Amino acid sequence: MNYSLLDYLGLFLASGLIVGLLTPRFRRLALQKKIFDAPNSDHKTHTEPVPYLGGLAIISGVLLVSLGATLFTNFELLGTALGVLLPPLFLGAIGLADDILNLTPWPRFLAQTSVGIAVAITLIWTDTVGSPTGFRILDIALTIFFIVGLCNSINFFDNVDGGASGTVAISAFFLALLSFSSGQSYIAALSIVTSGATSGFLWWNKSPARIFMGDAGSLFLGSLLASLLVRFEPNPITYPTFFFVPIFLIAVPLLDTCTVIFSRIVRRVSPFKGGRDHLSHRLMRKGLTKVSAVITLWALTLVFSLFAVLLSNVSFKIETTITITVSTLWFFLFLYFQTIPAQDDATNRQTK
Repeated sequence: MNYSLLDYLGLFLASGLIVGLLTPRFRRLALQKKIFDAPNSDHKTHTEPVPYLGGLAIISGVLLVSLGATLFTNFELLGTALGVLLPPLFLGAIGLADDILNLTPWPRFLAQTSVGIAVAITLIWTDTVGSPTGFRILDIALTIFFIVGLCNSINFFDNVDGGASGTVAISAFFLALLSFSSGQSYIAALSIVTSGATSGFLWWNKSPARIFMGDAGSLFLGSLLASLLVRFEPNPITYPTFFFVPIFLIAVPLLDTCTVIFSRIVRRVSPFKGGRDHLSHRLMRKGLTKVSAVITLWALTLVFSLFAVLLSNVSFKIETTITITVSTLWFFLFLYFQTIPAQDDATNRQTK
């Protein structure tokens, strides 16, 4: 399947427009059914109840545009499209149940693991992993870990207005750019649709958010982005540096997850418990406004995504240098965020 640049622009605009139009309708449905994210715990940053179901608008837009484009341009790829989209759709349904019923973490984790195993076995069996190690068992294990890890990272990262939606929009856009430049048109098409859908949702999700994507959206997007990244094959670069191209695209959600988990382990707090210890909260604790904190996270995502593009296009001689340099930058950011208190001063005073 070959799309022109105009076709990609059309996919981006179509998914963005559909999601932008559907989001207020799902917002009204959430208000009618009283499906809210109530600020009933200390880790919430909003002060008034905000309706969920934004994830359903994102899912609808991605499915309508992706499947519609496939049916009208290349019907033979319908099976491939369903193979990519059905696992995220299943996790989106689990997330929707969590938004409505407030499930415990274990059903979500079991669902993510099941999807990760199914997708990993399928990709390895059909030889469609973009960057295989050459060892089948190791490829399966890494794929499962990557899918489950990214699902949780995007879910964790959805803790501030526009944070997750804007970051996914940027990461998916650059994945589309990299896939297009390396001739992987279908991954590029699905990625640009994802970028458009999250951009359309961002209009309603930016601060002050009028609707949240909820777990339905974050689990769907995390699974979809992970599946596309696993399938993506970077331009010919040396082993093992090609693994870092997709990692750089998700470096900021990964940084958030590692920062939070390490901090909670040190403080002997459950990683599954909500808290105001994410990157956005720490930036606000340093004096940034909510909007400034989100823009900072978007800027970091843009920087790491540009490094991914750079790594894909430099000569073999400096690939390792760039990989080490960018990885060192990521590590120093990890150390920097650990120096910012994980709790507000009032909380600290209460626990002393």
